Amino acid sequence: MIRILASVSPGEVRIAVCDNDVLADYAIWRPGAPDGLDDVFAARITARVPAMAGAFVALPGAEGFLPDSENKALPEGALILVRVTRTALGGKGPRLALADGGIPPQGTQPGLLRPGASPLHRLAARFPEAAIEIDDPTFFTSLRPAFQPRLFLVPRAFPDHLETELDSLAQDWAELPGGLRAGFFPTPALTAIDLDGASTSAARGDKAKLQFAANRAALPALARQIRLRNLSGAILIDFAGLPAKRRAALAPDFLRALEADPLHPRLLGFTQLGLAEILRPRTSPPLHEMLSGPHAAGLAALRQLARNLSSTAAPRPHLRPRLRACPEIIAALQADPAALADFARLSPHKLLLESDPAQWGGGKTAAPADDAR
Repeated sequence: MIRILASVSPGEVRIAVCDNDVLADYAIWRPGAPDGLDDVFAARITARVPAMAGAFVALPGAEGFLPDSENKALPEGALILVRVTRTALGGKGPRLALADGGIPPQGTQPGLLRPGASPLHRLAARFPEAAIEIDDPTFFTSLRPAFQPRLFLVPRAFPDHLETELDSLAQDWAELPGGLRAGFFPTPALTAIDLDGASTSAARGDKAKLQFAANRAALPALARQIRLRNLSGAILIDFAGLPAKRRAALAPDFLRALEADPLHPRLLGFTQLGLAEILRPRTSPPLHEMLSGPHAAGLAALRQLARNLSSTAAPRPHLRPRLRACPEIIAALQADPAALADFARLSPHKLLLESDPAQWGGGKTAAPADDAR
């Protein structure tokens, strides 16, 4: 049985899809900072770039790219309708496609015409029979018209074991079956995955057979980690302990392991060094991007502070909770129109934001406290 679990904290909804209590998909929805996937804009072409086989298009606060495969005849300055098909990545703007025929109605002004679906709505559409369990009454009420009768209000969406597994997705390494573990190392150009098999190297018996069997046994779990972490673009995988010539024999099993992925990643082959090449389409940001930066750090601190306050046994009417963080985190939270309003809704105490340059730690540190007065 498939269930969609939604855990709400200030400024953020974490969404887990569980198949018979096994985590199958994971997404993060930040209403105050949506990913923008499938947003529809009326926008102008600012420059045609034949060398890049496309055109730059002005969007609010960004510049998108429209490939020539969509339309080569549109002139600079033309007002068109576009849809975001891939979110911004590493300093590059969103990838666009023509929307609704590309021709705006008479009198249309540039700007956002129609926001795309949230991650929760996208997962609900992918699993139309799944029950949706959410642990916040306000979100429950707002979502009820779209999802009744499969929407349910629960006291707590994520059990402890699920929280533990989700926390593990933020780590660079993951344990795999067969005595292997995988290290995930994103770069601007690609994601490198290193399979380490120290325990299999020390095992007795036919070493080559043992290492091949261990790598093959790890493939379903590896494919699952790629999906849960939403890794995308070019992915290179270095298998553990196998000579380059032996690695291609893993291809049939790897293809089967990738079949369940809704983004249909492609195994392109193996390099001369024996690295498996995978291309997985990018639509929304990968999990490591969602969990990095000042905004993510601030939301994580707000979530912990809200938990601390909700677990207080006795009411403390004079409590003045504060969040002390570097200026970048404070600015990110102040720019989020939903996060601070959610905190005010979830807590009877007014939050004090305290900007402290001494808290600098790469723009990612925050210190929640619940004892300010």
